[in-house]
Amino acid sequence: MRVAIPIELTADERTTLERWSRGRSTPSRLVLRAKIVLAAAAGKRNDQIAEELGTRQRPVGVWRKRFAASRLAGIEKDAPRGGRPATKRDAQARAIVEATTQSKPVAATHWSTRTLAEHLNVSPSMVQRVWKANGLRPHRTRTFKLSKDKQFVEKLVDVVGLYLNPPEHALVLSCDEKCQIQALDRSQPGLPMKKGRCGTMTHDYRRHGTTTLFAALELAQGQLITECMPRHRHQEWLKFLKKIDAETPAELDLHLIADNYGTHKHPKVKAWLKRHRRFHMHFIPTSSSWLNLIERWFRELTEKMIRRGVFNSVAALIESITRFIQKHNDQPKAFMWTAQVEKILAKVSRARAVLNNGASG
Repeated sequence: MRVAIPIELTADERTTLERWSRGRSTPSRLVLRAKIVLAAAAGKRNDQIAEELGTRQRPVGVWRKRFAASRLAGIEKDAPRGGRPATKRDAQARAIVEATTQSKPVAATHWSTRTLAEHLNVSPSMVQRVWKANGLRPHRTRTFKLSKDKQFVEKLVDVVGLYLNPPEHALVLSCDEKCQIQALDRSQPGLPMKKGRCGTMTHDYRRHGTTTLFAALELAQGQLITECMPRHRHQEWLKFLKKIDAETPAELDLHLIADNYGTHKHPKVKAWLKRHRRFHMHFIPTSSSWLNLIERWFRELTEKMIRRGVFNSVAALIESITRFIQKHNDQPKAFMWTAQVEKILAKVSRARAVLNNGASG
């Protein structure tokens, strides 16, 4: 009777194999191999391992032997197969990658598997395999915008400095307005979620008006100061500043982080700020809303309350927003900033370099 090769693991090998065996981004074939080796190291026979993992006994023996011979490298990479090199297939793969990244179809903005396959006279499944192997997704795009603010560095240092090293005897508040929130009422009632079916809602809707949410997030405790108003002018911004003034301790200075919207810099707003010396405005660079922490909370509000909400009036919309805010303030959660200025600037520099190379190419 043949006896399987015994497997003994070092501490580092066991740690790596356990990480592979439960890694969500680890290829499924490597997950299976890691589980095989771990089971073999536990003293289990090949037939037992095959039964537990729902696979055949032969591959269990193969990966046990490869690990015994080459350790982690033996299961991480597939062994080379026999036969002649696939030169034609390699050439086709290079052509697919080149066409995908450097050309466009005549009457479309991007290639599909079928249009590129027809263009290169290859099979659609080959195009799909090459795209997957190279991480190409022509049907998807990501939005971006680099700030052209001439004072980008100065504003970045100022705002990040407030996040990481807030001044003593002061409150730091991240402020903004979420404009034109629509009270949308679906044309028909949706169906509830049940086993095997997600919830549904009609694609069309009725509009019942809008509201604008003014919000200030106090960073140390995570408390919110908010108010919904029908319009978005300097008059409403002044009213909101007065509310912040009334709802914060009078002995503390207030450092407000805001964007460059015109209402924030209106002459009447500036005059009011001069008379209220404890207010200090800090403006983020243009096209840098990611730098304003209140935007993260606005995203939560949109995803958890507004996007799938049904509101038959503006009053119903405001009531729902108010409930969401009250729940947050009952158990406030501070939004922590961790990125250092140096890392942000390095990332922006890389993005500019890629953008400039793309434009020149």
